[in-house]
Amino acid sequence: MADTEAPTLAQWEVDEIDRANASGLTPVVFVHGLWLLSSSWKPWRDLFEANGFTTIAPGWPDDPRTVADAYEAPEAFAHKMVQQVTDHYLEAISRLTRRPALIGHSFGGLIAQKLAGEGVAFATVSIDNAPFKGVLPLPASALKSAAPVLGNPGNRGKAISLTFEQFQYGWANNLDESEARHLYTEYHVPASGAPLFQAAVANFNPFGGETRVDTKNPDRGALLVLAGENDNTVPLAITRASYKLQAKNAGITEITEIPGRGHSLVIDSGWRDVAEPALAFVQRFDRAPVD
Repeated sequence: MADTEAPTLAQWEVDEIDRANASGLTPVVFVHGLWLLSSSWKPWRDLFEANGFTTIAPGWPDDPRTVADAYEAPEAFAHKMVQQVTDHYLEAISRLTRRPALIGHSFGGLIAQKLAGEGVAFATVSIDNAPFKGVLPLPASALKSAAPVLGNPGNRGKAISLTFEQFQYGWANNLDESEARHLYTEYHVPASGAPLFQAAVANFNPFGGETRVDTKNPDRGALLVLAGENDNTVPLAITRASYKLQAKNAGITEITEIPGRGHSLVIDSGWRDVAEPALAFVQRFDRAPVD
């Protein structure tokens, strides 16, 4: 891929990209979702790099670097919208010299599928992805999980934090309280309310809005949907419907359901049960092409 100027990228993101290019290895791009920072991917990045890949994990535009910084300036998260974030990752990917694999979780899973639809990846792993245009199921648990944001229309332009009880229901429903509190303290940050409103109205917009995914692009690459069996935030009905839409693509499309797991599956103590099938999938399609 051609090296282009990317004015929205922070210097630390450019440094990660330069490191990836200098390695000569196949890059894997990690995309986080709401209520997390890119640093939450560190164990995954270590695993992938130990297995011969190089990795980058850009933030969303202007994300604080640490959880402590996030609570010092929570307003930094407000107003972030799906296409703005997608474009930020497209800028990062445009600077890579090898076509990457993508791994995203929650809204990061939706964004990873949008990126795949742009034809920029050879393989994509989408984990408990937020719904996109055409995904119709709205299970009660998903509505309850989104209620802290969607319950107040004024939250669209705000940065919203979850209470521990809200986090426990939406993320940590399959964990004991001790681990749930640890994850809440270690990882949880405020999040933009806008993407949830964008997803909520997507099916009423004839053009799909910013959550539209191009599922038909023949250059989409291989796609694996990973789904937590007991996720309250993104229940199986949503990930199965996402898979059915993507399975119409000419490329390889697969789904794997992870038993007994909730929305915290990428950061909790069982993260390797999710990371290892993701790694195996990327390895299957890694041909390290030079663009």
